[in-house]
Amino acid sequence: YLHFSTLSLSLSAMEETQIASILKSSELYPIPQSIKLSYGTAGFRADASLLESTVYRVGILSSLRSLKLNSSTVGLMITASHNKVSDNGVKVSDPSGGMLSQEWEPFADQIANASSPQELVSLIKDFVEREEIAIEKGGKGEVWLGRDTRPSGERLLRAAEIGVRSVLGSVAVDVGVLTTPQLHWMVRAKNKGLNATESDYFENLVTSFKCLIDLIPVKVEISTLLLDGANGVGGMKMEVLRGYLSNLDVEIRNTGRDGGVLNEGVGADFVQKEKVVPLGFGVKDVGMRCASFDGDADRLVYFYIPLESCGDKVELLDGDKILSLFALFIKEQLNIIGEEGKQCRLGVVQTAYANGASTDYVKEMGLEVVFAKTGVKHLHEKAEEFDVGIYFEANGHGTILFSECFLSWLVGKQKDYSEGSDQHNAVSRLVAVSNLINQAVGDALSGLLLVEVILQHMGWSVQKWNELYKDLPSRQVKVEVPDRTAVVTTSEETQALKPLGIQDAINAEIKKYRRGRAFIRPSGTEDVVRVYAEASTQEDADSLASSVAQLVKSFLGSS
Repeated sequence: YLHFSTLSLSLSAMEETQIASILKSSELYPIPQSIKLSYGTAGFRADASLLESTVYRVGILSSLRSLKLNSSTVGLMITASHNKVSDNGVKVSDPSGGMLSQEWEPFADQIANASSPQELVSLIKDFVEREEIAIEKGGKGEVWLGRDTRPSGERLLRAAEIGVRSVLGSVAVDVGVLTTPQLHWMVRAKNKGLNATESDYFENLVTSFKCLIDLIPVKVEISTLLLDGANGVGGMKMEVLRGYLSNLDVEIRNTGRDGGVLNEGVGADFVQKEKVVPLGFGVKDVGMRCASFDGDADRLVYFYIPLESCGDKVELLDGDKILSLFALFIKEQLNIIGEEGKQCRLGVVQTAYANGASTDYVKEMGLEVVFAKTGVKHLHEKAEEFDVGIYFEANGHGTILFSECFLSWLVGKQKDYSEGSDQHNAVSRLVAVSNLINQAVGDALSGLLLVEVILQHMGWSVQKWNELYKDLPSRQVKVEVPDRTAVVTTSEETQALKPLGIQDAINAEIKKYRRGRAFIRPSGTEDVVRVYAEASTQEDADSLASSVAQLVKSFLGSS
């Protein structure tokens, strides 16, 4: 085989064929003028009308990624998650089911913004040579393509297919309309040598959920769950899943079939930020247990309408509350196992945006809490350091990771303990949780099933769950500044290192308020500095946020 990047006076026939393939196909997708994209945690996102060239080029990148990793299957997902319906986006799933390696993000930026087919080919040639990626006509690069329900998805998927196939020896497999977590799960399963169809995904959820239900010591009647499907793919897939579940009564609203618009007045992002009911919910649902997915079903929040509400305000149970419930349940099982179970390193990973009350609650349980930079890829990385690592952002994106070593230990213990004993049941629950939860990425469907089975196990209502702790009042503001890069923070974003002196000034303000906490961080996309503050009362949280915002203006100036 040859590296098509080898430059010489006489190009090989292979190289000429490869270059011609990319030059010809890239002319189909000229880059729009005045658009500059950057690959982040969410991949690339923009108005869907501007994305064809970007998706085509990410198709090329995905093929190269597959070839680089010994022909492992790579995933490409077309979605813009909780964005409005006219937007779309594209992101890559590595063979592990996780996000694209951060080391490849600069290359993604370069080719997405290449101004001509010639520049695109030049960048690809240089990269392939540097990474020593072998391209041959009989190669075996494989990319699985998924999309959500957005109208622009099918057109963009065709562009991705052409991009994938423009790399010699690479094949594109259209796996259809999926949630983002489904695609990540399927890619992970495929590369682990497991059955990896959508049906296998559903079967895995149903089997592990039933196992956990069967292990509940005292069965209790549980009320109907009301689910807001965000008029997206999550509600559609939950309808399929519901058909296999006999132990969960779910009423699904906002499925997208009744004229509702994706993410418009509905969905986890809307409910979490606005703290009001989504469309289709109201006074008739007071006291009921409710949940919301976001547009591509990788975020989950719960809520209920309190009795004193007029039917629009909600009590929110966000990612912090879900994390606390999961941590409590897993800790309980480890305690039942005994001294050996207590040797397990169970840890929680949060961002600086996690409510301080949730952090205090988890610490009071005796668990190790570490902070990571904002963005799920950073939390996931930290969670991998534990035997069992639980991470969530307040927005409802998170999951649980079990180390291979700890899972092997659990499976061995299942054989050691007598069947039906408390210890055997506890071990079996943990094994079932590891199968139920999506260990590739946050997954609203699997997360919902785990919440539901834990509530049944505990015999708790959603109101009882909400009593684990009371959130501290908080306020977030953003300050427009001439240059956001003037703010440099620690890796976990809890302290500002630059400008010099600003952290001391913030600390002085914090000391004025009971249970005060505040931090600043630069936006990743616009010239603003984000301010977060919390305190024992809403008035104090507002005041602290305002004071810190003034400090930002004093140190950086205001644009």
